[in-house]
Amino acid sequence: MKLENTDDTHVVMIGAGIMSATLAVMLNKMNPQIKITIFEKLDAISAESSDPLNNAGTGHSGFCELNYTPEDENGNIDITKAVDTALAFEKSKEFWSFLIELGFFNSPEKFIRSVPHMSIVWGEDDVRFLKKRWNEMKQHPLFSSMEFSDDHEKLREWIPLIMKDRKEDEVMACTHMALGTDVNYGALSHMLILNLVMEESVDLQIAHKVKDIKKLQNGKWSIKVKNLTTDKSRTVQADFVFIGAGGGALRLLDKSGIEESKGFGGFPVSGQWLICDKPEIVKQHHAKVYGKAKIGAPPMSVPHMDSRFIDGQEKLLFGPYAGFSTKFLKHGSRLDFAKSLEFDNIMPILSAGIHNISLTKYLIGEVVKNKEDKMKTLREFFPNAKDENWKEEVAGQRVQIIKKDENGKGILQFGTEVVSSKDGTISALLGASPGASTAVKIMLDLIEKCFSENMPEWEIKLREMIPSYKNNNIDADYIRHSRIRTSAVLKLNVSE
Repeated sequence: MKLENTDDTHVVMIGAGIMSATLAVMLNKMNPQIKITIFEKLDAISAESSDPLNNAGTGHSGFCELNYTPEDENGNIDITKAVDTALAFEKSKEFWSFLIELGFFNSPEKFIRSVPHMSIVWGEDDVRFLKKRWNEMKQHPLFSSMEFSDDHEKLREWIPLIMKDRKEDEVMACTHMALGTDVNYGALSHMLILNLVMEESVDLQIAHKVKDIKKLQNGKWSIKVKNLTTDKSRTVQADFVFIGAGGGALRLLDKSGIEESKGFGGFPVSGQWLICDKPEIVKQHHAKVYGKAKIGAPPMSVPHMDSRFIDGQEKLLFGPYAGFSTKFLKHGSRLDFAKSLEFDNIMPILSAGIHNISLTKYLIGEVVKNKEDKMKTLREFFPNAKDENWKEEVAGQRVQIIKKDENGKGILQFGTEVVSSKDGTISALLGASPGASTAVKIMLDLIEKCFSENMPEWEIKLREMIPSYKNNNIDADYIRHSRIRTSAVLKLNVSE
């Protein structure tokens, strides 16, 4: 479709998280005349998937996620996903730097800080894998500064809390990337949206629930919205609708009735953290340390011990411990899963369940864990952890995509997927990690697909916002210079 350059053009965003915030800012900077309305069901911005406790906050950049670099049966390690994720995160940093240089907002330390990213493994087989992975990754300019060590003295320098009182003959190893970051996507979403609504053309409506979406004969969309404060409903019309409602996106997409929505199902996965805010402990660990997921575990449950900055305070988070809830949102209903079942997706959902028995068993095992069980897992990372220093907190709710294949069977997918109508007038984001960190890349792809007729005039502006957009010369020199520039603007450490 083409968004006309008039005051009558109306775009509706459903959900006030990082995805809607990113797309809204991009569209506003390319065409300030477009009317944008953001509807958020809760009474706060980014209180679901983008909230810091509901999001890993890693600033996923492919540095430490071992599941992004699988090893095949022939011993070959595929780093494609790590490369793609790292490139996507570089685009995010370029976009945020553009906005700061533009004066759109300031104080980047409110949402992003330098925190090293590390991978950790134990045992000879996994140490062999990690070293092999490191040898493969360091050849690429995105990861050229990655370090590897299986020397306890070096590991004590990197992760003193984890290494304290460990036996010298324990076989373990780590990789280390000083370029890692911690990102508070809740804070970033607040900054983006609150600065955006200063524009007359942008309106934020919190405590407003979208009840229905229908396509009109004139090509526009009719969106029925209920004000949860006054209990009154109204209908608005939009030229384009983006559904960025986290776990709630699936049902809203289904209400749209577009052909592309058929056959999708969702499998909800919940989680919990163990959190330590004791300053004497927190100051001994400054890194995000990712381990390997257990067999059958979903990617969102990869164990990691993270330094996190939440509401200005540094904390340690360990987990997340996966669980199962029939809710599609943390603040949702236990009937969400049942209500998502339709004639066209029930068979794919059943098929995916049959082919993922190991995942079901894993989730059952996680659900029945008490704090003592969780502490045992934590002590694999931090042997001296004491129960009284760690408290349990509920983490975010994720809905993994179940997609119908060509044979009508269901495939459980871990990742994100944008589903758009053929005419480009409506689009929805489904799935989970590494969504937030790659939001800029995801929205660029959405803009190209849904607004192809605008691209001849928009491409120049997009290149100004994100210099690596459509840049076919992303070599070692470009990466180095881009990182130096964005690190300076975002007040990050430069270590290349």
